[in-house]
Amino acid sequence: MHSHILFNVDDGPESLEETLSIFDQAVAQGISGMISTSHVLHPLYHVPFEVVNEQIKRLQKEIDRRTLPLTLYPGHEVRLSGDVLALCEKKQLHTLAHSNYLLLELPSNFIPKYTKDIIYGLLTADITPIIAHPERNRVIAENPGHLEQLIREGALAQITAGSLAGMFGKTIQKLSITLVRSNLVHTYGSDVHNLKTRPLLFEKGLRFLEKQKELDAVDCFLENNTRILNNQPLLCYEPEDTFTKKRWKFF
Repeated sequence: MHSHILFNVDDGPESLEETLSIFDQAVAQGISGMISTSHVLHPLYHVPFEVVNEQIKRLQKEIDRRTLPLTLYPGHEVRLSGDVLALCEKKQLHTLAHSNYLLLELPSNFIPKYTKDIIYGLLTADITPIIAHPERNRVIAENPGHLEQLIREGALAQITAGSLAGMFGKTIQKLSITLVRSNLVHTYGSDVHNLKTRPLLFEKGLRFLEKQKELDAVDCFLENNTRILNNQPLLCYEPEDTFTKKRWKFF
C-alpha cells in the first residue's frame, strides 16, 4: 500500500527495466497487488494525477504481457500541505486505490501546527488520512505521544518494512516495534524505491514481526492492506496509554 514504482518521475526507479525487476521481486515475496504512491506536493517531487494514471496503465500492460500475477492500483504519497483538502475535492490527488484512504506524509523533522486541522478537514470530507512512516519523523521519534495524539484525532498510520527490517538502523527498528505494540500503526508498506538503496524488504519486515512474536500484528496489517483495496473499515485497536504522561507540544 506504499510503493514508488513509476519510473523516472520521483526518487523511485529510473527505468522501466528497474520497475519490472521490482515487480519480479514483489511476486517472489507473495505480493499480488501494489498501490503506487509517487510523491506529490513534496518540495522536490510532484507527480501529477494524470501521469500516475498513464504509467499505471502502461505498467499493467507490461505485467499482463509477462503473465505476472500482479495488479497495480493508483495512489499518491501526499506531502502535508494546507491545500490537501481542496486538491482532493478537485480530484488532483490520488487516494489509495480509489478508496477513502489517503497516504499523508509529514515533514521529516517537525509536525506543523495545522496538522490536526488537516486531519479534521479530511475526515469531515469522508477521507481518512494514513500517516506514512511515522517512525521516521524526528518529533515522533523523540516522543511517540505526538503520534498517539494524531491517532486519537482520527488519523491512522503505516509502518515501513525497511524500518522493521533494520534498514534505517537499530534505533528506528526499536521505535517501530514499540509503535506496533502500542497499537499506533495500522497498515504495512514496503516504501520500495529501487533495487539497491531502498529495496522491497516486504517479507523481511514481516519475518521480524514474527520473530518478535507479533503474529497478531502481521495478520492485522495484511488484513488492513486488503481492506484498503476494498475500501472497507480497518481493524483498529485502542492505543496503549503509554506516552500520555508527557504533555504534547506541536512545533
